[in-house]
Amino acid sequence: MSTPKAGPGTLAESILRGVGGAENIESLTHCATRLRFQLHDGAKVDQAALDSLQGVMGTVPQSGDRFQIVIGGAVSRVYSEIMNLPSMSKGGTAKPKSDADVKAEMRAKSRGKFAFVDNFFEYLSDSFRPLMGVLLGSSLIIAIASVLDALGYVDFRAEDKSATWVFVDAMWRSVLYFLPIMVAYNAAKKLRIDPWVGAAVMAAVMTPNFTGMLNKDSGIPGITCTVNDTLGTQECVAKVFGLPMQLNDYGGQVFVPLLMVALLALVYKALQRVFPENVHMVFVPFFSMLIMIPVTAFLIGPLGVWAGNGLGEGLSWMNNNAPIVFAIMIPLIYPFLVPLGLHWPLNALMLQNISVLGYDFIQGPMGAWNFACFGATAGVLLLSVRHREKEMRQTATGALAAGLFGGISEPSLYGIHLRFKRIYPRMLVGCLVGGVIVGVMGGVDTDAFAFTSLLTIPVFDPMVTYVIAIGAAFFTSMALVYFSDFRTKEDRAQANAERDAAEAAAAGTPAEGVQAETAKVEERELVGVGAGSKSASAAGGSAASAGSTAGSVGAAAGTGIELTAPVAGHVVSLDDVKDPVFASRALGEGVGIEPADGHIVAPVDGELVTTTETGHAFGIRTADGVEVLVHVGIDTVQMKGEGFDVRVESGQQVSAGDLLVEVDLDAVRAAKHPTVTLMTVTNTADLASVEPHTGQDVAVGAPVVTVRR
Repeated sequence: MSTPKAGPGTLAESILRGVGGAENIESLTHCATRLRFQLHDGAKVDQAALDSLQGVMGTVPQSGDRFQIVIGGAVSRVYSEIMNLPSMSKGGTAKPKSDADVKAEMRAKSRGKFAFVDNFFEYLSDSFRPLMGVLLGSSLIIAIASVLDALGYVDFRAEDKSATWVFVDAMWRSVLYFLPIMVAYNAAKKLRIDPWVGAAVMAAVMTPNFTGMLNKDSGIPGITCTVNDTLGTQECVAKVFGLPMQLNDYGGQVFVPLLMVALLALVYKALQRVFPENVHMVFVPFFSMLIMIPVTAFLIGPLGVWAGNGLGEGLSWMNNNAPIVFAIMIPLIYPFLVPLGLHWPLNALMLQNISVLGYDFIQGPMGAWNFACFGATAGVLLLSVRHREKEMRQTATGALAAGLFGGISEPSLYGIHLRFKRIYPRMLVGCLVGGVIVGVMGGVDTDAFAFTSLLTIPVFDPMVTYVIAIGAAFFTSMALVYFSDFRTKEDRAQANAERDAAEAAAAGTPAEGVQAETAKVEERELVGVGAGSKSASAAGGSAASAGSTAGSVGAAAGTGIELTAPVAGHVVSLDDVKDPVFASRALGEGVGIEPADGHIVAPVDGELVTTTETGHAFGIRTADGVEVLVHVGIDTVQMKGEGFDVRVESGQQVSAGDLLVEVDLDAVRAAKHPTVTLMTVTNTADLASVEPHTGQDVAVGAPVVTVRR
C-alpha cells in the first residue's frame, strides 16, 4: 500500500523530528530543490525515517553537521511550513561553545580535508544556485530568438538589427553581462558579509566610467592600447595613481567576483573587529570599498580573467586535440557531479567561454547527459503506466516535464534515479552513445548559456548533430530502462503484488483474499510459472484435496517424484500454517516444516529459476517441469536479508541437498516472524497429484512430498 500523503504541516513536522527537533537546528535555508540544514549534532538525524517520507526525494549528509533534504519544486512551501512551526519561532538556535569546543573546532579546520572540500563547493554552488531562475529565463529568450532566426524571420546576429531586436538582445544580455554583480552579491551573502558591498565593489569596474577607458579613442589621458596580433585582441593599460592598471571588460566574468569576495570577506570581518559596533554601518562598508575596489581593479580582476581564460583554454585544447575524448568525458562525469552539487565549476567555465571566446563547447556534450537522464525517466514512466504504478507515474511525469521543457535534472535524479540502482548503468550507456556521436561528428558549440531542453535546441550549432546526439542518448537510456526494468525481478513481483492488493482493497475485496492475491503474484512470478500453467487461484480452490482426490489418478500415472525435506524438523500440514495464503493452497499443495536449524537445502534436482536478494524464497524447476517454491518463514521479506546468508545464484543448476541459504533463526524470532519453512508445488493444477506426508519428524533429505504427473 502506498504511504498516505501528508496533510498540511505533517511533512514539515516529520522533517523536523527527523533532523533531531528544532533544538538541533542552528540554521535552515533552501535553494531551488533542497532544504539545507546546519545542525548542532548531525548524529541525531534519522536519515532512514526522512528517506521514507512521501514528499522527500532524497537526503544528502555532509561534513560539518550539514544536512540536505531534497524536496523538489515544493521546497519553498515546505521551508515556510517548517519555519512557521511554533518550535521554530526563533528560526533555529545558536550552538553554545565552550573553550574545548572552540579548540576542537579549530583543530578540525586544520585537518578536515573533507570539510574544506565541502566548504569550497558550497561556496561555488550558493554563489550560482539562486540565479537558476534568471539564467533559465534568459536562455529561453535566446531560444525563441534563435527559432525566429532559423525560420528566417530575423537575422539574430546581424550588426544592423532594428531597435526592436537590439532591445530583445538587452533582455537576455542583462543577465549574462551583469552576472558578476549577481554572483558577487550571492557569494558575499554566503560568507555572511553585507552582500551589497560585494555587489558594489564588482559594479565599480563595470560602470561606463571604467569601461569607457577601454576605448583608446576616448580622449582620456594616460591610456595606452596595443593589439595582440596572435589573438586579434586589444589590450589597454591605464595609469592610475601613477601605477599601471590593466583594463578588462568584466561583463560575464565569474571568477573575478568569486576571488574578490573571498578576500573581501577577510577585510570586512577584520574591519568589524577594528571599529566599534555602533559605527559599523558607516565605516565598515566605506573602508571595505576603499580597499577592495582598487585591489580588484589592479590585482584580482586581471588575475581572475587570467585564471578563467587559462581553464577555458585548457579545455579548449582538449576539445581541439582530442575531441572524441572530450565529448565522451563531459556527459560521463556529469551524472556524478550533479547529485553532489559539484557541476557548478563547469557551468562557470561555460559562462567564461562565452565571455572570452564568444561561444562555448561544453554545453553540447553536456546535452547528451541531460537527455540520457530524461530518457531514463521516460523509461520509468512507460513502465509505471504498464504496471499501473500511480505514484511513480506522477513522479516520472513531473520529472520528465521539468527536464524536457526546463532542462532541470534534479527531479529525475533525486525523485527516481538515485533510488533505483539499476538506472544509473543504463543511463550511462545513453551518455556514452550521445558523447561518441558528438565527438565523431565534430563537436557542438553554442554562443549562449542555455539549459539543455527541447526549447533550447536551436541555440546549438550544428543543430543536426546536436539533435542526433541527444536523441540517441534519450532513446538508448529509455529503451534500456524499459526493457530491463528499473526494479529487480523480485522487487517487481513485490511491487506488483502491493499494487494488486491496493486495487483489490479499493474494490472492496476481503482482506484474506487480498493477501492471497498479493502472495500469489509475488511468489508465482518469483518461481517463473509459465503462461500455459493453470492459475494458482484455480489450484487453490480445490488444492486442499489434491493429495487425496487425485491420488487414484496419480497411482495409475506411474511412479511419483519425491521432494525431500529442505530442512530438518517437524512436518506439518499447510492447514496448520498461520498464513491464509499458503493454507488456502493459493501457491499450490505442499508442506510446512518447523525447522530444527537454519540449514536450508534444495529439495530436488533442477534449475534455480530465481533467488530473492533477501534470501527468504527460492524457485526451482525440475527437468520434468515441476515448479517448487521454498519459502523460509512468514513475512520474512520484511527483514530485507538480515540474518540470511544466501549461497546460490539465479540460473544455476542445483541437486537435492545443495545448500541454498543459512538462516539465523534467532534473528527471525527476534523480528517476530514465524520460522516455519514452507515448500509448495506452485503448478499443482498442472499435475495429476501432489501428496504431502505430514505429522513426522524428519532429517534433511527425507521424502516429504510425492508428485505424480
